[in-house]
Amino acid sequence: MRPLIAAACAVTLLAGAARAEVTDRSAAGFEVTETASIAAPQAKVWKALMQPGRWWSSQHSWSGDAKNLSIDPGGCLCERLPKGAVRHMMIAYADGTSELRLFGALGPLQFTGASGHLGVVLKTAGAATDVVLTYDVGGYAKGGLAERFATPVDKVLGEQLGRLKKYVETGKSD
Repeated sequence: MRPLIAAACAVTLLAGAARAEVTDRSAAGFEVTETASIAAPQAKVWKALMQPGRWWSSQHSWSGDAKNLSIDPGGCLCERLPKGAVRHMMIAYADGTSELRLFGALGPLQFTGASGHLGVVLKTAGAATDVVLTYDVGGYAKGGLAERFATPVDKVLGEQLGRLKKYVETGKSD
């Protein structure tokens, strides 16, 4: 939980960089939605999105180094470990320009009976690109899925979208 608390603090500092909220919650699961407008062409945002090792927070990686994260357009969001690997999510759809859909459980959700669908949609908005990230999670988690995970997951994903925005616009994620 320590990385989740740190993420909450980081998201507070990134307020205005991205909009994040838990948009639905029930006994069966929850949905979080993150939005941001990135001052760059859609092709540049897509290219960066597909390189999570350049902008994802190392605090939210299992190896401790985000450079070990990668997205294989035909396979997965994976992470190399010193003696193994993590398959965070499987790619369900990637059109190469504007829409990415992944299926799986991020972070501590992998220790539950929960799984989710993460969708990222990019839309050109003049000289900028609007990004909408939605993560729908359902299943079982002892103590309640939405009660325990909705807010921390929202904060972590909000932080990551803020980092993507900063990386695309400045070349730096920290």
